[in-house]
Amino acid sequence: MADAYTPPKVWTWDQDNGGQFASTNRPIAGPTHDKDLPVGDHPFQLYSLATPNGVKVNIMFEELLEAGHKGAEYDAWLIRIGEGDQFGSGFVEVNPNSKIPALVDRSGTTPVRVFESGAILMHLAEKFGAFLGPDEIRPEMLSWLFWQMGSAPYLGGGFGHFYAYAPEKMEYPINRFAMEAKRQLDVLNRALADRKFITGDHYTIADIAIWPWYGNLALGRQYDAGEFLSVHEYEHVVRWAEMLDARPAVQRGRKVNRTFGDPSEQLHERHDASDFDTRTQDKLGGN
Repeated sequence: MADAYTPPKVWTWDQDNGGQFASTNRPIAGPTHDKDLPVGDHPFQLYSLATPNGVKVNIMFEELLEAGHKGAEYDAWLIRIGEGDQFGSGFVEVNPNSKIPALVDRSGTTPVRVFESGAILMHLAEKFGAFLGPDEIRPEMLSWLFWQMGSAPYLGGGFGHFYAYAPEKMEYPINRFAMEAKRQLDVLNRALADRKFITGDHYTIADIAIWPWYGNLALGRQYDAGEFLSVHEYEHVVRWAEMLDARPAVQRGRKVNRTFGDPSEQLHERHDASDFDTRTQDKLGGN
């Protein structure tokens, strides 16, 4: 057994400690360098990466366009968080928290910044009057939306970090967060036992928010942890995850700002619907 760790009286930052994130994680906010953000021709400018939080917003835009909301056209610009793009001065102006996704709504006379994925989903849903569900389920929908926002740190920053990304495997944190990840899957499984979608018969931004995290986990895509967490046990979550995975807008949204995995699943930037046929990275020379 390793020697027990005794926290120091005053914490100090060890800049070399942090595994693969050591170069970008830091205990202070604000920009590290000057860099303006690009601006395209569409009403919405999205600056993101295809992490689960980024995929939420990609799917939302694609679902809006699929539903016929032509005013939802958007440019999706790639933010490479491993290279510190989120600490550029332009990005920090849009999101002072330096996290993706970040959105600038230029559809009105004055540009409006929106950050935090849940806030972006709410902003777009209210703007277009879409994927909110009828008034009578609004409290239920909002409850599940905020449940996802509150639970994701346990799945991503907790289980995902220690299971997949930490410099070394540690039994206690992996067990602690695996237990919580399975508890959350069980929460969803019980809720979906007699519901088509998380709020019932209506597909809403709550489903869009939850699916990139727990849907991908149930499909065995997240952290390569499907077998470890026995995700097949959560049959109702798996059914729901597969149903959403078959939606054309979800399939497109998964690809936007994606820089990893099968090249056919990657669309580094999205500026037009035709980019899904002629991938943006091909236009950029494979960058």
